Amino acid sequence: MSEATSRPLRIAVIGTNYLGANTAAGMAEFGFDVVGVEIDEHRLKLLNDGKAPLYEPGLDPLLKKHVDSGRLRFTKDYTEIADWADVHFICVGTPQLEGSEAADLTQVHSVVSMLAPLLTRPTLVVGRSTVPVGTSKVVEARLHAEAPAGTGIEIAWQPEFLREAHGVDDTLHPDRLVFGVQSAEAEARLREVFATPIGEGTPVVVCNLPTAELVKGGANAFLATKISFINALAEMADATGADVTQLADALGYDKRIGRGMLYAGPGYGGGCLPKDLRAFMHRAGELGVEEVITLLREVDDINQRRRAGLVDITHEMLGGVWAGKNVAVLGAAFKAGTDDVRDSPALDVAGRISLHGATVTVYDPEAMENARKVRPTLRYASSAAEACIGAHAVLHLTEWPEFRELDPAALRGSVESPVIIDARLLLDAAKWRAAGWTYRAPGKP
Repeated sequence: MSEATSRPLRIAVIGTNYLGANTAAGMAEFGFDVVGVEIDEHRLKLLNDGKAPLYEPGLDPLLKKHVDSGRLRFTKDYTEIADWADVHFICVGTPQLEGSEAADLTQVHSVVSMLAPLLTRPTLVVGRSTVPVGTSKVVEARLHAEAPAGTGIEIAWQPEFLREAHGVDDTLHPDRLVFGVQSAEAEARLREVFATPIGEGTPVVVCNLPTAELVKGGANAFLATKISFINALAEMADATGADVTQLADALGYDKRIGRGMLYAGPGYGGGCLPKDLRAFMHRAGELGVEEVITLLREVDDINQRRRAGLVDITHEMLGGVWAGKNVAVLGAAFKAGTDDVRDSPALDVAGRISLHGATVTVYDPEAMENARKVRPTLRYASSAAEACIGAHAVLHLTEWPEFRELDPAALRGSVESPVIIDARLLLDAAKWRAAGWTYRAPGKP
């Protein structure tokens, strides 16, 4: 644990992509001196210029504010933080391991390899990365074995619950804080770090390390289950003429259920839920908890089936013919408010349709550059109106506000066939139908 000092705490944030950039900026806003560690030269330059390496509303101004004030800076040199910082936050990515459902902990172990030999005084190392349960004790064993300070290094785990497009607010005003600790001293240090949100009334759950590790995976698994459940009900609504949106409203009034995440659509995606769900299943398998695997496997299957179902609906609306058809896809990011296209339902559906032989043109307000990298064979337009020119069907796949504001009457003259498939169930069906469009929304009559 860190030695007691009369000065304010100094904080290091290792890994500065989505989680780390928000964490570093947030800690500076809380009043601490912060150094972020980033080994990618391009991202490092952006960050030291006060710019985020990704699109996240509100993050650039916060970074710029604290870089300019001198409270926040970024480096690639671990020697600058090892004995300087009182608390080290590990915020690196844990993607899905190639060829497996397991989490790839390469970046976590790389941090330990780089940091441990440089730690010569007691300090607190706090994991924020989402990891399989049991990882923290492995990290602790390595730190004790490889750091000159030995058992003076204490490990804690403090899972994050940031929502993309809301990362800044979730960092500064979290809905809960979970401290996985092994001593009262570690708890006190984390309470000092998060004194601002705690002072605002944010509840704190203090628990042991495995509980803290399970919280994030468990939360994401539950959210994925809720999304897949409402999408399964949407399939029933399609088969019976029910309205899944009204159904979700009615269910949501039950306080035991709640309306949050009960939004039928193309399914979940992004850099967290899909890979975290699979890593959770993989770890459950290692622990022999088969019931968890059975439940979550169906959740994942429903999510994939939702995407395939949208392809089938598109085929139906095209008259059962792919060849010679133009399809406009509105949206590439996995959800609005981000440029993240990782495991994006929108791009997945677009790619599947393209493989069937249709010409697919995509537009997204923020994610075009990332989409081109992932799906270079698709066509891309500079606006929604341009994407719709000559289209035989238009798919609304990401819930950007500008798509809800489109004028269906104006678009009617530029498409080949006025067919709109509203996978997000957010467009004004009456308005589109009145403008002469065939409107189709899975789960709605």
